Amino acid sequence: MVNSGEKVCIRGLRDVAAAETRISFVDPLGALYYAGYNIDDLIGKVCYEEIFHLLIHNKLPNKTELEALKTDLRSEMKLPDPILDSLRSTPKNCHPMEVLRTEVSRLGEYDENRDDNSEQANKKRATMLAAKVPAIVASFHRIRQNEKVLDPKEEYGLAENFLYLFRGKPLDAEEKDAMERYMILHADHGLNASTFAARVTASTFSDMYSAVTSAVGTLKGKLHGGASERVMHMLSEVPHLDDVEEYIQGMLFDRKRVMGFGHRIYLAEDPRSKHLKKISKALCQNEHRADLYAKCKKIQAVVHREKKIYPNVDFYAALVLNALDIHSEFFTPFFASSRISGWTAHILEQYADAVLIRPTSNYVGVYERNFVPIEER
Repeated sequence: MVNSGEKVCIRGLRDVAAAETRISFVDPLGALYYAGYNIDDLIGKVCYEEIFHLLIHNKLPNKTELEALKTDLRSEMKLPDPILDSLRSTPKNCHPMEVLRTEVSRLGEYDENRDDNSEQANKKRATMLAAKVPAIVASFHRIRQNEKVLDPKEEYGLAENFLYLFRGKPLDAEEKDAMERYMILHADHGLNASTFAARVTASTFSDMYSAVTSAVGTLKGKLHGGASERVMHMLSEVPHLDDVEEYIQGMLFDRKRVMGFGHRIYLAEDPRSKHLKKISKALCQNEHRADLYAKCKKIQAVVHREKKIYPNVDFYAALVLNALDIHSEFFTPFFASSRISGWTAHILEQYADAVLIRPTSNYVGVYERNFVPIEER
């Protein structure tokens, strides 16, 4: 008998520490830290560019650094013509995440310094990707709507430019603030599935484009970034506020998962959710969206009463994006356009760690099977 060398198998790697990081910390008791700063102390006080700088450089920028970063990001939001041509030739019925996955990979083809894997070169790539990922999302939407692809405005920051390039109209003060906060709250979140995928790819010393493509492909999954899209689908299935109780009770009776609730790490409320709930309340002032907000509040109350679990980031994020006139198909690409800062920061950290991520597995098959030639099978 072959000795299997059986080890303890941790399904899903739950509670297994696979890396050391200084980028973010997810506190199970209900807090999230970016490079040592509690997000409660950052939200509403900084812009997305400051968070990007913090995650990449481990410090908040001064005024000079911030203005230089804003200039670099703005200039990088213009896509190469071949990328735009590719977006125009893409079937319009493709899911935007499929398009983003392809075009992020394609960006590597236009990197003139692709063989330079120095820290400086990769930080420059991180800045470029932080600008081009939202530009790809916005441009594909415009092309699919048969509308002109726009250029970023000099006076706008990245978050404001992103939504402007996507919708084609200026943001009011409330929308601008909501967009900044949404992107900050999605910038990083520990060693989640997509970040881990990016680090695995980076651990082989593959290029940054490959690592980010791995992350985009992982985020596409309905159990990760795709959850917000399904939250909106759930809300659309509940005709009226008075139907919420019966609908949720039916889901729980059928043992169906209520999307946007529960979290693998948090034992208390997801700290991002309370901010997104506040943002969504401010945005949902008209009659239609006030009804959606009321549905969300009632769903939250019923689920917490029956299951004692809280909303996660996906629940109220869906409402925020809907209130910003973003179709649910684009919810996950907006997530990716925010999380690109965290992905690239982790990729840089993995390069510096210089260790191949290569776990083992427990073999559960049989041994010593008798081979039968094909003529006798």
